[in-house]
Amino acid sequence: MLVDLEKALAQLRSLGHPANVAGMERFGIRARKALGVPTPDLRRLARQTGKDHQLARQLWATEILDARALASLIDDPGRVTEAQMERWVKQFDSWAICDACCLNLFDKTPFAYAKAVEWSARPEEFVKRAGFALMAALAVHDKKAPDRKFVQFLSQAKRESTDERNFVRKAVNWALRQIGKRNPALNRRAIQTAKAVHSLNSRSARWIAADALRELTSEAVQKRLRS
Repeated sequence: MLVDLEKALAQLRSLGHPANVAGMERFGIRARKALGVPTPDLRRLARQTGKDHQLARQLWATEILDARALASLIDDPGRVTEAQMERWVKQFDSWAICDACCLNLFDKTPFAYAKAVEWSARPEEFVKRAGFALMAALAVHDKKAPDRKFVQFLSQAKRESTDERNFVRKAVNWALRQIGKRNPALNRRAIQTAKAVHSLNSRSARWIAADALRELTSEAVQKRLRS
């Protein structure tokens, strides 16, 4: 088990692959510092470490992409404050760390739904993406949430669908698709939203809608929802 920052960083460095760092550019990941640790290795390291709020904060402060990803896996969502979420989201510099924090940590905090709505209206590219990444994560992970929580997300998706920035439009599309796959009622609402989005005078909106409709109306999704 890792017990301090230096040991954690030593482990990460031993697992890093320079070739992976070079390959990140092809996927639009342009982190300032990165070691190229494969995701399965990060998850194994996180299981060995266990939840450690203090170590997570120290790892985040290194500004290393892999260390920050590990921080998102080992931090205790019960100890994460709203102030911490705001500090971290302002430092997102790639879609990879944005999505890691939202999927691994932020969606399990008490502030998740409020931040999804709030961040989706913010102008910063990765803050806005974080809002929709949270919506997608909650749609997948929060099995007991009532439909009304996701209906409000659909209005935010429509509002921001004309944003032409690639990392934003992909996140809007992601949220729309995940909400529409929760159950038959939300599928119908998401399809209605996608059709409304498609009618907007925006190339981004048309792409978001067409891609979402292709999946949400597919036989595979409809069959799963019927069952």
